[in-house]
Amino acid sequence: MAVSRGAEWVAGYVAAWESNDPAEIGALFTDDAVYLTSPDSKPRVGRDEIVAGWLEDLDEPGTWAFDWKVLHEHDGFVVVQGRTVYPARSDYLNLWIIRLAPDGRASEYTEWYMARGHKD
Repeated sequence: MAVSRGAEWVAGYVAAWESNDPAEIGALFTDDAVYLTSPDSKPRVGRDEIVAGWLEDLDEPGTWAFDWKVLHEHDGFVVVQGRTVYPARSDYLNLWIIRLAPDGRASEYTEWYMARGHKD
């Protein structure tokens, strides 16, 4: 079975999350991409702003684990369900909406997350 474009993108996202390498992060997004991190935050617009915001909020390698699956994918519209676990503090349920450009990079990325509890 062939890997979908959405699954390839998420795998690249996870690799960039593990490395925090600006080139890997930037390669995920179009020049004019929009990255929405929460309903009340100003979106990050453009690859440079997305990379800068990511590096300001980065998670150190080894401090988290992420499981995910593509729930739906059609014509570059991808819905991903995930769970992020931060063993030292909490875990989150995630829902991502990704719009892929024809070249496989994201032109829009929106993430929602719900905390599942805190570890003491």
